[in-house]
Amino acid sequence: MEEHIYSATGMAARLRSQWDRDDGLGQNHNAVKFLGQDFGSLRGQCIQSGRLFEDTLFPCASSSLGFNELGPRSSKTQGVRWMRPTEFCKRPEFIVDGATRTDICQGALGDCWLLAAIASLTLNDNLLHRVVPHGQNFGQGYAGIFHFQFWQFGEWLEVVIDDRLPVKDGKLLFVHSAEGTEFWSALLEKAYAKLNGCYEALSGGSTSEGFEDFTGGVTEMFELKKAPSDLYSIISRAIERGSLLGCSIDISDSKDMEAVTFKKLVKGHAYSVTGVDEVVYRGNLTKLVRIRNPWGEVEWTGAWSDSSREWDSVDRSVRSRLQNRSEDGEFWMSFSDFLREFTRLELCNLTADALQNSQLKKWSSSLYQGEWRRGSTAGGCRNFPATFWLNPQFKLILQHPDTPGQSACSFLVGLMQKDRRKKRREGKDMETIGFAVYEVPREFVGSSGVHLKRDFFLTHASSARSELFINLREVSSRLQLPAGEYVIVPSTFEPHKEADFVLRVFSEKPANSEELDDDIKADLPVETELDESQIDASFKSLFRQLAGPDMEISITELQTILNRIIGKHKDLKTDGFSKEACRSMINLMDTDGSGKLGLTEFHVLWEKIKRYLTIFRQFDLDKSGTMSSYEMRMALESAGFKLTNQLFQLIILRYTEADMAVDFDNFVTCLVRLETMYKTFKTMDTDNDNLISLTFFQWITLTMFA
Repeated sequence: MEEHIYSATGMAARLRSQWDRDDGLGQNHNAVKFLGQDFGSLRGQCIQSGRLFEDTLFPCASSSLGFNELGPRSSKTQGVRWMRPTEFCKRPEFIVDGATRTDICQGALGDCWLLAAIASLTLNDNLLHRVVPHGQNFGQGYAGIFHFQFWQFGEWLEVVIDDRLPVKDGKLLFVHSAEGTEFWSALLEKAYAKLNGCYEALSGGSTSEGFEDFTGGVTEMFELKKAPSDLYSIISRAIERGSLLGCSIDISDSKDMEAVTFKKLVKGHAYSVTGVDEVVYRGNLTKLVRIRNPWGEVEWTGAWSDSSREWDSVDRSVRSRLQNRSEDGEFWMSFSDFLREFTRLELCNLTADALQNSQLKKWSSSLYQGEWRRGSTAGGCRNFPATFWLNPQFKLILQHPDTPGQSACSFLVGLMQKDRRKKRREGKDMETIGFAVYEVPREFVGSSGVHLKRDFFLTHASSARSELFINLREVSSRLQLPAGEYVIVPSTFEPHKEADFVLRVFSEKPANSEELDDDIKADLPVETELDESQIDASFKSLFRQLAGPDMEISITELQTILNRIIGKHKDLKTDGFSKEACRSMINLMDTDGSGKLGLTEFHVLWEKIKRYLTIFRQFDLDKSGTMSSYEMRMALESAGFKLTNQLFQLIILRYTEADMAVDFDNFVTCLVRLETMYKTFKTMDTDNDNLISLTFFQWITLTMFA
């Protein structure tokens, strides 16, 4: 099991980070500095010292190349040297005559998916320079340092690298330009490898992943055997809108991987779609599609290929506008051949911030960060009704139908799992993920402080769901539902699978969305502190016996008493109350500040523990003597505490044993702690506005002794 221990400092850092993001950190113009490296100050230090930058955080070592096929013992990495372009090229350039698609030729790494995405990026200067900032070169001010920006799971990161590149036999090992003197694409690939842990982590993937990390957009997949009738106009509109497009041919078995078909198309290989056009051919309009192969030289040889006869029948001016006869890996084919030969098209829709103002058709979008944690929020799919309801829930309000007079509203949901490439080194890969959409029950319409519980999902069917649960980085579906309120429940296929995720909702017309969660509430029973004369005589004599001559119970005495009593309840599992737990109880009950409990204080605590015992037995449904984390959420609610997913997650991390179960002593300690924090806050919130202001002295006094 992965250990997830949240310290106070860790939680503070998370809260601080959220505040920074609320203030705009993570947008393209204010990117987060990856690994804390600041390009400006590092470059300044290099220029001042006259030394070229050496990046210690992505060293020129085998660990940066890979762990298996590109590992230290692999033949592919034997004889690799890390060299700066200035060391093996007479006149290196960053970009010559603008970034073009021929600058991107694949090397000894299976990252054609990434290169197809980079090729699409070169078609749009505005997009390219969000990823590849202006003003970088090997001329004046060169200091061996470059920087790039990538979108990662909801925010833009600035990644700094040095320009030492892996070279074998005098040539770049990985991506290179056709001319061999241009280095922006090789440096971009290195920065992306650093972001993902190493070069090998980039091997194998889907073009949509690159599209999204270069734009922050959301991708749709089209299976070309089931292509919608208006696909050509979808592609045409997408290219006009600056969207990025990629296509590929499925392989039927591993022998097919990168096999070349009769007409020179490569299976299992990622191509980019770079243009569409219509030409008059033999009196009819023929739809054409322009495609690029990142290998650079292997091109389609069928109809409309560079040297095919079809071009002889096309007007010369059209031919010279469309044709480029060099072996550059780019070619035209008819739209009908495209549908027949290719299997899949990936289309990346751009968000409003990546589009220029002149482009009117923009998506409305919302983004939520979430996590599935074993024992608290990793509920699995709806095949697991006992836990499905524990997954995070998000509300979507659709109120603007696509066309007036109709009720249908179109929207797109994208669910993306985070950081899985980085974890390949540890042998972890993608989880199987998906989502379901439910209509909000009438009684909860208009309210947000509700986390729908198990019974709702047992009695209601979903209104829509992701087409599949699949082990891709992102699952996205374009959906249409009548105007109304809906709940989106993202999940892994099986429960107890841990991952972080980002949920994005895009709609053609504005739509409101929010995370659906219980409001934090404490509805505690009124406790009456009895006068000594009202306390039962047998309880008094028990107290005298336990408390000794000073008639007060100390921490050690409380520990002895509780453990002796708990030991008699053979149906409860416990490893005994710790000193720390007893200190928490005394803190809660000690009204006179003596650090010990008098008779009336101990009586109130005793009644409280008896109530907790009743709740514990009621929700220990399987009579195991412990409480599963799922039973725990219901038990906390019965004890008066409504908590958000995040708070519940923290409680599970702190109070469960290794098997994710809560034993009785931890159950009591948790409730005592919650009640202490609640009462402390309420005492200090004198104007009842849910805000308190503390000096450092007050803060440290409270936290050290709470």
